[in-house]
Amino acid sequence: MKIGIDSRSINLHSGTGIGTYTKNLVKEVLTLDNKNKYTLIWTGEMIKEFNNLNPDFIMSSGKHGRFFENIYIPEILNSKDIDLYHIPQNGMGLPFGYENLNYVVTIHDLIPYIMPQTVGPGYLKRFLRDMPNIIENSSGILTVSEFSKRDILRFFKGYPEDKIFVTPLATSEIYKPLPKDTSLKIVQDKFNFDSSYLLYVGGFSSRKNVKGLIDAFLKAKGSFSKKMKLLIVGSLKDDGLNLFKYVESLNIDDIIFTGYIEDSVLPTLYSGATAFVYPSYYEGFGLPPLEAMSCKTPVITSNVTSIPEVTKDSSILIEPSDILNLSSSIFEIVENEKLRLDIAEKGYKRSLQFSWRQTANKTISAYSEIYKSLDII
Repeated sequence: MKIGIDSRSINLHSGTGIGTYTKNLVKEVLTLDNKNKYTLIWTGEMIKEFNNLNPDFIMSSGKHGRFFENIYIPEILNSKDIDLYHIPQNGMGLPFGYENLNYVVTIHDLIPYIMPQTVGPGYLKRFLRDMPNIIENSSGILTVSEFSKRDILRFFKGYPEDKIFVTPLATSEIYKPLPKDTSLKIVQDKFNFDSSYLLYVGGFSSRKNVKGLIDAFLKAKGSFSKKMKLLIVGSLKDDGLNLFKYVESLNIDDIIFTGYIEDSVLPTLYSGATAFVYPSYYEGFGLPPLEAMSCKTPVITSNVTSIPEVTKDSSILIEPSDILNLSSSIFEIVENEKLRLDIAEKGYKRSLQFSWRQTANKTISAYSEIYKSLDII
């Protein structure tokens, strides 16, 4: 097969979930598959590791999206007789009107349908406008969890279930256990405090329930037998800035907003933490808990959507809207060393069941199944 992949997110969305997914998937697919021929739609700086894997590159632009996505890219793909064109970013950028191109899309989640109030207005409008056409025009769909697959079937009942393939995410190889005491000292020195800490890493959309985490921590902290900080990692803008102001208004110094942190530093932050807490209301997959588990850090997270599918019994699962439940779970993980060690060990063993190589193998297999199902075969 000749397979095209829209790889522009590798540079355009570097550091985001979709950028990370696209980069790791493409790299592993190119490494593993010497049977099919790959063409990458690319924008921005060339990355040496991809160039060394010898795909065919088509340089595009991140700007003037409609021209490149609706005319330039599909015309070149047609000229190269591409058999399947994979669009990893929820199908956004799929060129409508080119019926002789066969599309594969990765739908990570349907959050704009389920929690529209948590999505920016521009993206929400485009998602709701384009998603029905994306689904209708796709020869096959990849998604990241069985939960997301069920959501797709619930909202798009006419789409064939056998054309939806679950390809779970994974963590990058940098996420591994580091010495806890050394990691703790590095984090203490970097952020100028002298206690242990709980950790949150992720976005600040209201669906992430970070305010709930803050309130639960404040309820629990008066009962701790030792000093404990809460470190909140993420770029401080919009909702994040509002949460920062909320904590500032409480006049307390036990909660530290770190701002944006480079990926290379995150394994140290995870490894040094007493526990990682992630009380999200909705996740298509939920990568941060898996990152923490990969670093052998015990996890408290939500018992809803895809998260239990990822963590199974290797984390403490809470009802995210129940602040008392979350608060008591935080207290228990802080005070009970045996529980921490048990959950950390279970989480680490569970994390070893996920890898980008597995994701890539499942994706290559899905390409083959989708291609076989086309009328041209």
